[in-house]
Amino acid sequence: QVQLRESGGASVQAGGSLRLACVISNFAMATKCLAWFRQAPGEEREGVAGLRSPGGGTSYADSVKGRFTISQDNANNILYLQMNDLKPEDTAVYYCAARMAALLSAGQSLQRASYKSWGQGTQVTVSS
Repeated sequence: QVQLRESGGASVQAGGSLRLACVISNFAMATKCLAWFRQAPGEEREGVAGLRSPGGGTSYADSVKGRFTISQDNANNILYLQMNDLKPEDTAVYYCAARMAALLSAGQSLQRASYKSWGQGTQVTVSS
């Protein structure tokens, strides 16, 4: 069973940066899709960034394009989300998600229903 554990959430001021990490265990598949989602209080969980393998294609929500970067450390099975120029509206619980043995489209990679494995989340709070 795939296991995911996020870390790196914190409270920062607007304009600051954070890097989230997600350690992924119990899998070894070349074909997969990994993603970061977030959920603010009272809101639906939304896709923030997706990374598809093989190929390394990435997808981003319009609200984070140019500010967030998704990447992976294949050797250590870690998924990262570098977040720059943070805004108060980025405040949310951030989750990593994984879907193994599936090649998703760019659009599918940001849809909650595409994923079967989830982490517990890490809180990001951005103050103005």
